[in-house]
Amino acid sequence: MPAQVYRDLLNVMQARRGPYAGMDIPEFYDLVEFLFTPEEAAINNALPPKPAAADHIARTIGRNEAEMARALDEMADKGLCATFVSNGVRVYRGVPFVPGIFEYQFMSGRATPRERRIAELIHAYQEAFNAAAGETRIKFPTARVIPVDRTIQAGNTIHTYDQVATYIDKYDTIGVGACYCRHTASLRGQDTHGMPVDVCMWFGKGAEYAIERLGGRRLSKDEAKKLLDATEEAGLVHMSRNTTDDIDFLCNCDRWHCGVVSAVLKQPKPGWVFNSGFQPTLDPERCTACETCLGRCPATALTMGEANLPQVNLERCFGCAACATGCPEEAIRMTAKPGFPTPPKDIAQLAVALKASASQPVE
Repeated sequence: MPAQVYRDLLNVMQARRGPYAGMDIPEFYDLVEFLFTPEEAAINNALPPKPAAADHIARTIGRNEAEMARALDEMADKGLCATFVSNGVRVYRGVPFVPGIFEYQFMSGRATPRERRIAELIHAYQEAFNAAAGETRIKFPTARVIPVDRTIQAGNTIHTYDQVATYIDKYDTIGVGACYCRHTASLRGQDTHGMPVDVCMWFGKGAEYAIERLGGRRLSKDEAKKLLDATEEAGLVHMSRNTTDDIDFLCNCDRWHCGVVSAVLKQPKPGWVFNSGFQPTLDPERCTACETCLGRCPATALTMGEANLPQVNLERCFGCAACATGCPEEAIRMTAKPGFPTPPKDIAQLAVALKASASQPVE
C-alpha cells in the first residue's frame, strides 16, 4: 500500500488536470515514488495553483521559511515545481504532469541512468493509463497547429495568431530545450528518424525557469526564427495551446513520437480536432509528381490521385504546411479552410469551451 502522502499526491495531480493527470494504478505510484521523496510529495501537495512566495507556502504547512525556500529550490531544480521572480519576489507554483513535470525532466537533453529510468517509468505509466482509460474522443481541441505563414497564398487573411513570429516578437525571454517526446523515445532505444531534438521553445516566465534551472538554452529572436526555419525544413509541426493569446510554449512535433499527434491520429477526423485553419492547394502546372509532399505529410493525408497529382483528405489534414515547405517546385500553397472557427482567446475561454463540449454527444 503506497504511503498516504503519495495517495494524497494522486488527488493533487488529478486536480491539476491535463493529459495523464493521475490514475490510481501501480504504475502511478512507481513513478511518483521515484520522482518525489515523501517530503517533496508533501510540499507538492501544498503548492497553490497560483504562484506564491516561500513564506506563504511555509505557513501553509507549518514549516520554517528558510528551510522551505531551500526545499522548493531543490524541487525546482529537479523539475517538480516551477519558479520565477515576480515583482522582485521569488515565487513557486505547482504544475501538472503535462505540460509540466514530464517535460521538465528532460529539457536539458541529458542521458544519465536517472533520465533513462524516469523515461521508462513515465512510459509504463502512460501505457497503463491508456489501457485503463480506453479510447478517448476529442470533443474540443486543446492544442492547435500554427501554420508556416510564408506558405499562405496571397489574398488570404493571416491573423497574428497564425504567425509564429508573433510570439517570438512578443516575449523578451525565449528558451529552447530538448523535445520531451523524441528525447524520451531515444532514451528508450527508439528511432527518432533523424529529427532534431533540441527544438522545444518556451516564452516569458516559463523560459526564464527553463534557462535558470532546467538546462534550457537562451535564444535571441533571430536565433529563434532560424531554429524554426530548421524545424520547417525537417517537416516538423508547430503546435501550441489552442488559444490566441496565452501562448507560452511552442512544440515542434513529429508523427512518430508526439503524444498529441498520436492521440489526434486515433480520432475519426483528425483534421478537425488538430488544425491550423488552412489547407493545401495544388498548382497542377508546377507539380512534377515527385511525391515529396506525400512522404512529408505527418497525417498521411495526401495520396496520388487522377492525372498523377496529389489529392488531400481534408478530414485528416492538419494544415501544417509540411507539404508546402518541402515541395521543390513550390507547387503547394496554403489557403483558408472554410468554416474553421477562431480559437478561444485565452485559457479561461478554452476551459469554458471544454466544459461545454463535455456535455455534447460524441459524433
